[in-house]
Amino acid sequence: MISTPEQQTVDAAITSRRSIRAFLPTPVARADLAAILEVAARAPSGTNTQPWKVYVLTGARKERLSQRLLAVHNDAQLARLHSEEYAYYPREWTSPFIERRRKVGWDLYALLGLTREDKAGMAAQHGRNYRFFDAPVGLIFTIDRVMEQGSWLDYGMFLQSIMVAARGRGLDTCPQAAFTQYHKIIAEELELPSGEMVVCGMALGFADPGKIENTLRTEREPVAGFVKFLD
Repeated sequence: MISTPEQQTVDAAITSRRSIRAFLPTPVARADLAAILEVAARAPSGTNTQPWKVYVLTGARKERLSQRLLAVHNDAQLARLHSEEYAYYPREWTSPFIERRRKVGWDLYALLGLTREDKAGMAAQHGRNYRFFDAPVGLIFTIDRVMEQGSWLDYGMFLQSIMVAARGRGLDTCPQAAFTQYHKIIAEELELPSGEMVVCGMALGFADPGKIENTLRTEREPVAGFVKFLD
């Protein structure tokens, strides 16, 4: 089957998406951000509930949040006072998920020259999450607490739509669950209503092609490994 130019464009936007961990300081126009979010808002949601809310941070507001989060992250005693409001990862890891998780972690650390013994280096790399990996745009996503699991599934489609729309404009992203640990700080800094909870964050901007961490290519299971065709 020969794909059409339209199919090739969509496929390229999806398959070229990667989690970028080093960005250029090049600004992103607000009009482009608004256009990306407008496109993403066409994501499906049960009975059109559209459960997403987005806080777009740039400049001084982004820097202020980053500094507050890093101050806590870099202090082990303070960091232990904070925990996620919901379980993003399983509480008990099983195969093959734990092997996939370990591989992507060690592949990244190997590129950065970090060994298993370099706990400080790994902590510093993790801390880069809270600077949005130096991206010019940081996004914080929230959801109303009244929404249930189905709306969280809808939210995933919205996030994917943002990332694909960004790729279609030559931009890159990194979805970040790391922010969930410090949801109380984020709620205070962004003055979130008590009825909203933090879902995740996302860095958005132009990838820095000179950074070795951006050469990471994660593996994907072949279709035969996760699909059953039933005739």
